[in-house]
Formats: sequence, structure tokens, C-alpha cells
Amino acid sequence: NPEEEGFLQALLAERDPASGIDHEEILQMFLIVLVTGHDTTSSSIGLGAFTLLQHPDKLAELRADPSLMPAAVVELTRFVVVPDGLQRVAAADIEVDADTTIRAGDGVFFLFSLINRDEEAYDDGDQLDWHRPAFRDHLTYGFGTHQCAGMNHARAIMEIAFQRLIDRLPGLRLAVPADEVRVKPGDAFQGLTALPVTW
Repeated sequence: NPEEEGFLQALLAERDPASGIDHEEILQMFLIVLVTGHDTTSSSIGLGAFTLLQHPDKLAELRADPSLMPAAVVELTRFVVVPDGLQRVAAADIEVDADTTIRAGDGVFFLFSLINRDEEAYDDGDQLDWHRPAFRDHLTYGFGTHQCAGMNHARAIMEIAFQRLIDRLPGLRLAVPADEVRVKPGDAFQGLTALPVTW
């Protein structure tokens, strides 16, 4: 597939040509993209649908105006984070405030579910709102050189999935109380084991 070949070439272009990448390393890169991309996107669809079903006013707004879907997907991925953790090692001393300094070499763990709701960055960060002025400015997909290579693909998949749910199942609703919906066990990746619905 020429599109997949282009993606592979883009991944390899990020590497030093003198590094001597072998077949095994290329295979590992694609397995990482396939597994992490599928699991995080499918979990985002499940959690996003669950969230929409708990916000019927927002769901009605999307039904009335499908042009809001791209902004809704971005906001949903800010609001319900699937990959909820990032580990890094500080490259230099970072002064957080007068009493706290992260020293070079210290390990740092970021929780996107907290960062993406920071009241200093988002007005009413605990509210679902796709009319935010800087709605794309969150860290769910990473940032800078570490930004997820599949971000736009994942967003497109979610837009299509949510639009199909809205179009084909106008009476979609939870089949059990929200507090009975079971979440996947685990610390770093959020998701649901099942989403019981009816229509």
C-alpha cells in the first residue's frame, strides 16, 4: 500500500540513516503503532460515547449541528484521557515555584487527566465544552517532537464513529446506570470493559 509505505518512510526519516536500522526494529515500530493506535482509539470511542450519553444536552447539540464534530472529538479527548501518563527524566533543573525544584536527572510523571483540566489553563476544566477558544491546546497526544504520529488519523476515526452512532441510533442511551459501567483495570491506559446501551 503506497500510503503505508509513505508512513514507514516518514518514520524512518526521523532516524539517523547511519544508525543501521534492521528488519526487527522496523517491525517493532509498526507493532507499536498498530497496537497502541488501535487500543487507544477504540478506548477513546468507548469512553467518548459513554461521556456523550451522560451529557444529553451536548449529544443533542451534535445531532443538531454535525459541523461541531471535529471540535467535539478534540474536547472529548481532553476530557477523557486514554493514555493517562507520561514518564520523562529532567534534562536540566526546573524551578516549579519558590519551594520546589525538579533536579536534572529526576524522574517526572505527568497525568494528562489532571493537566488537561488545569483551571489555570482551562476555564471550567471539569466541564465538557467544545466551544473553548483554544480547543486544540491540550496534551493528550503529547507535544513537540513527541506528539503522536497517528493523532489526525485517530481524530478522523472518532469523528466518523460518533457521527455514525448519532445518525444511525438516534435513541441511543445507556442500558444500565452510569455507575455500573465497568472500567478496564490498569493504571496507564483508561477504557471500558463494556458499554451496555439500548435504543
